Amino acid sequence: MNLKRALASAGIAVGAVAATNELLSRRAEPLAPALEGEQRTYRWRGMDVAYTEAGDPEAPDLLFVHGVNAAGSSQEWHEIFEPLSKAYHVVAVDLPGFGRSDRPPIDYTAELYEDFVTDFVADVTDEPEILASSLSGAYAATAASRTDVSRLVLVCPTDSSMPGGKKPLLKRAVRSPLLGETIFNGIASNPSLEYFSADHGYYDMTGYSRSKQSYQWQTTHQEGARFAPASFISGYLDPSADLESTLAELDVPVTLVWGRETDITPLAEGRQLADATGARLVVIDYARLLPHDEHPDKFVEAIEDDLPEISSGVFAEERRKSLERERAEGHEPDPDVAVESEHDADTVEIDVEDTGSEN
Repeated sequence: MNLKRALASAGIAVGAVAATNELLSRRAEPLAPALEGEQRTYRWRGMDVAYTEAGDPEAPDLLFVHGVNAAGSSQEWHEIFEPLSKAYHVVAVDLPGFGRSDRPPIDYTAELYEDFVTDFVADVTDEPEILASSLSGAYAATAASRTDVSRLVLVCPTDSSMPGGKKPLLKRAVRSPLLGETIFNGIASNPSLEYFSADHGYYDMTGYSRSKQSYQWQTTHQEGARFAPASFISGYLDPSADLESTLAELDVPVTLVWGRETDITPLAEGRQLADATGARLVVIDYARLLPHDEHPDKFVEAIEDDLPEISSGVFAEERRKSLERERAEGHEPDPDVAVESEHDADTVEIDVEDTGSEN
């Protein structure tokens, strides 16, 4: 009798978990484009890969490659994409397995993303400048060693995502039907998304708007959303090639951008990488992994030498117009941040006025 009761209780628990997972998936709406522009599709290895382009096609190409995390998507570039389209032909891609791109249950690896970025650059763009963050910075560096790229701007790039090496059991668990959905729904819950953003995404959470959190929740609850992140959190998306060696061998200009308060990839790593490769280093105060999202005006000012087609003043004016359009359309604007800056020959220190909150 006790065994029957235990089995019955277990069956009820499993059923409840399955029902909860199903309910969450039904709450998710079809994912809307994260950026304004022409919505296009690149067919690659049987997958439809979504990307957005805007600006004059005859202008220099500027390619945005978002970072890799559970909620990764081209939304990461929302604050700077449209204003930069006034001077560049801007292209922002959702990597396979993320955003509005297909998310089949394939084996996602670093080699797959290195090949993808290389092919996308060669097939869709014309010798672009690439702006990429975190692990995608390493993928972009590999692509630059294989095909024509004019310049790299890498935000907190890394070739190591998770300590402890590869974790095959964790990868299998997250990919599994019931257990995996349950684990990933926990990772992708609103409290978890907010925690990760506060812990290492943003220095000041006033930059993490409700609209950003809502989009992150929606993108992490699309069909197949857990498969690429399963490889990420288990260490299978770390490139085999050393980032320092790859950058040192490139013959294109490289700028590294670091949030001073970043702790996952601390500033000391950025300085070491810059010293070893001869890359230009930009440090933005009061920022962590997302200085381009948290302080877009100062981010563009800091890399103004890398964006010769537009001045920081013109960018700030275009961004102001973009915010006004969002307000007129009823969208929630993100807060502006007052800033000061100072420059020296090799390292640009951008001092951002402290808003009084560290979380």
